[in-house]
Amino acid sequence: MDRAQDWIDDIEAQRRQKDRYFGEDPRSPIPEDERAAFDGLNYYPVDPDYRFEVEFDAYDDPELVVVGTSTDGEQEYLAWGEFTVDLDGEPVTVTAYKGDPEEDRLWVPFRDATSGEETYGAGRYIDLEPDHHRTDAGTWVLDFNEAYNPTCAYSDRYECPLPPMENWLDVPIEAGEKNSEH
Repeated sequence: MDRAQDWIDDIEAQRRQKDRYFGEDPRSPIPEDERAAFDGLNYYPVDPDYRFEVEFDAYDDPELVVVGTSTDGEQEYLAWGEFTVDLDGEPVTVTAYKGDPEEDRLWVPFRDATSGEETYGAGRYIDLEPDHHRTDAGTWVLDFNEAYNPTCAYSDRYECPLPPMENWLDVPIEAGEKNSEH
């Protein structure tokens, strides 16, 4: 089996696992009275054009950013650096954040031209873990096929940070999780 098929199989396995969790786990963000009718989340087909192995341009002096939330609150993050990728011949830059300077993971929240139409209106997230998303060459795997809706997309009992305006993209990202119809 080739690496591309392994990657597709991994994404599809992650999706099946998430669907099981959402449909069966007591901690699921799907309201309990809706779980019996839940038959899985909606996703775009896995598309290699939305998977990038890319350099991370870390900022010399990460800036503290106050981010609004879905419940009109605020949370603080550090703008840690950025990725620039080529989507349909256009360079697109997204900022990656950290909630704590000591953590290794990066968080990439974004809105795009599908937000509010095919995908959740407030935006989607990608989590980047060094053990899983760093290559041997030191680049990062930024895979929009892993983009997911925040928990507030399923229930208003959650408070979710909203993507900062610098990550409001003019292009459509037709990858990852779509609007839910649970």
